[in-house]
Amino acid sequence: MKHILIFLLVFLHIQLAAKTDKYRLTLRDNPAHSIVIGWNQVSGDNPVVFYDTVDHGSSEDGYANMAVPNRSVEFAEMDNRFVRLNDLTPNTSYYFIITDSDSKSKRYWFKTAPDGPDARYSFIAGGDSRNNPEPRRNANLLVSKLKPHAVLFGGDMTVRGSAKQWEAWLDDWQLTISEDGRMYPLIPARGNHEKNNEMVYHLFDVPSEEIYYAITIGDDLIRAYTLNTEISIAGEQSAWLKNDLESHSNTRWKIAQYHKPIRPHVSTKPEKNTQYAEWAQLFYEQKVRLVVECDAHTVKTTWPVKPSTGKESDEGFMRVQQDGTVYVGEGCWGAPLRESDDPKSWTRDHGMFNQFKWIFIDNEKIEVRTVKVDNAPDVASVPNDDPFSIPANIDIWEPENGAVVTIIAD
Repeated sequence: MKHILIFLLVFLHIQLAAKTDKYRLTLRDNPAHSIVIGWNQVSGDNPVVFYDTVDHGSSEDGYANMAVPNRSVEFAEMDNRFVRLNDLTPNTSYYFIITDSDSKSKRYWFKTAPDGPDARYSFIAGGDSRNNPEPRRNANLLVSKLKPHAVLFGGDMTVRGSAKQWEAWLDDWQLTISEDGRMYPLIPARGNHEKNNEMVYHLFDVPSEEIYYAITIGDDLIRAYTLNTEISIAGEQSAWLKNDLESHSNTRWKIAQYHKPIRPHVSTKPEKNTQYAEWAQLFYEQKVRLVVECDAHTVKTTWPVKPSTGKESDEGFMRVQQDGTVYVGEGCWGAPLRESDDPKSWTRDHGMFNQFKWIFIDNEKIEVRTVKVDNAPDVASVPNDDPFSIPANIDIWEPENGAVVTIIAD
């Protein structure tokens, strides 16, 4: 009886202390100046985010700023709350807690992205975390250790999008939080296993209900496009893309992510000819130099390519020496792996293992590495002030053509 009472007291304490959970950061705008803090409001009223550039721990009295939710939405059997913080200072640590009438969260923190012509950025890009919890959790754990400025997630978070599966996914996402409470923002896309746009819009508060949007990162250094392969490609989406690309002609780097690959490297996956017709030439003409694709559950990197139907082309593309688009992917964050059995003449390297892309971008170049995630518990953490260092025990893929895909600026 004594042991039962102790267990009940511990359980009651946990319940009382956990009135908010499933924390996540997302982006609606430039991460040097803004962030979205999201969570599930389990119980309690009048939640407030207290935040500051000084760490005051769990005492809300010390924090210089406070904000209440800009948006609340009941979805997936959760009460999702979002606070949108703006006018933040670049390259600055912000500490925060969430309080309500019932509870107080742990102290978490994030760091805004740098800004200016000499800034350098670290991103993780991947997708398809559906079925297998172990590789999904390993990949999440590596986020906490590699400490990127943002995570580009290409869709298919869950299998069916049930409330239970979303709750489990968001619980697993807590593994991306570093040991010191640091969090990292998501830039999510919609996959075919997100049955509707609302799943992404209501759970991540992205800036577009249609789930296609662009975010400027840095001082016009990067324009990152998220496209939606689960709605009409032609029409409004591609017209918007064309207009936005043309209006950002002075941006140094243009990159894109979406779910379904134009030319998948798995033979059972269909070719996406509408995407090819609407996007491939546009990417090339407007100098979109890097594209991240998912869906096929395999691994690929390509040489720079341009659309072509000439003698040297293969499935509508041909390799070029410069100014082409590099396509990488194809989503192995926990979904069942498939053999990469459909390489092209312009494929650089391909394989089959759990992985994501680790991307560094500065004014001079883009570097893309493929990180195998299965040994995540053994990997060391990078320092908070140096996300570009290579940590001990990290398993970076070293294929025939080299571990680093480098794209040089014009």
